[in-house]
Amino acid sequence: MSSTAISDSPAPWLRDNCPCGECRDPRTGQKLLRITDLPDRPAVGSARELPGDDGPVWEVVWEVVWEPDGHRSRYPAAWLAAHCPGGPHGPRGDGRTEADKELWAAGDLTGRLPGASWEAYTGDRAVRIRALESVRRLGFVLLRDVPCRDRMVLDVAETFGFVRRTNYGELFEVRVEADPNNLAFTGAPIDPHTDNPYRDPVPTVQLLHCLRNEAAGGDSGLVDGFHAAALLRREAPEAFDVLTRVPVEFAFTDARTELRAQRPLIDVDPLGRIREIRYNNRSLGTLHGSARVLEEFYAAYRLFGELLLRPGLRLDFRLAPGDCLVFDNTRLLHARTAFAEVGGRHLQGAYADLDGLGSTLAVLRREGAAA
Repeated sequence: MSSTAISDSPAPWLRDNCPCGECRDPRTGQKLLRITDLPDRPAVGSARELPGDDGPVWEVVWEVVWEPDGHRSRYPAAWLAAHCPGGPHGPRGDGRTEADKELWAAGDLTGRLPGASWEAYTGDRAVRIRALESVRRLGFVLLRDVPCRDRMVLDVAETFGFVRRTNYGELFEVRVEADPNNLAFTGAPIDPHTDNPYRDPVPTVQLLHCLRNEAAGGDSGLVDGFHAAALLRREAPEAFDVLTRVPVEFAFTDARTELRAQRPLIDVDPLGRIREIRYNNRSLGTLHGSARVLEEFYAAYRLFGELLLRPGLRLDFRLAPGDCLVFDNTRLLHARTAFAEVGGRHLQGAYADLDGLGSTLAVLRREGAAA
């Protein structure tokens, strides 16, 4: 590491990232200084390379234009190589965008459906890491032989995060109800969709634990919404642009609940990378806007809807008792075929969040590296 990393780094950025005990709490690693506590016009007075306990460090002595500061910062050379502006790593993401995913169509997963037995998942750190990585990278994992007992889906969620309670409660029963408030609680077929688009924030992880599945029909399906959106961007870029810009009102009401959220069908980060899909025709409300905007939206909406039903994109499978599907509700659309309401089909579902899953995964990796 040469002094170029120092000279090419903006002084305010470098000063704000000083790792010393005066600038960061040594116990928590959190910054102690506000941006307004730092010099208005920081400048590097001198820089030299020194040996450190864990490798070389660069010592910077700071001065402010017209007034010496004298503060000393020591930056590990390895940290500078990993973070210096303009480096080969490029802008970092949060793991949520298409840049950090493996996009797929059904055929891409032939013979490699991501899964693990419950015993291995709970008993082997490496297996659990691979399973959670599958949720992050592919969007889902199928846990097998999970005990078929009431509320077990909550125990599964708590292996990687925290249960997200909604108006449906801690968990919800996916079975035929005499007076349903949602088509999911009937035997009707359900097209590919994401759950709870009328919430802000939307639950980002969904779990479905199969307790019984003896009814005729009721097979499950998954579509990679990021892959479908990327296809739309390639095949109809103007339609893709419309669906990232036009806010859609999603709504849900019943006797005890009224929820609304306005978000685009395809959400992108500031760099234009696909980050979230919200797609649920059952919950889409009345759009408002100019006639031109509405015409553009419905043309684009139809193209995306047709694409999501394109043969080959949907991965179909049948959940067996003991199977628990864990998937990214901001990326994957899930579906099911119709089933006979006289048969026995009972799933229990719950919601959690990707930040908790990501945190658990990071800690497992850290513990594995330290072992």
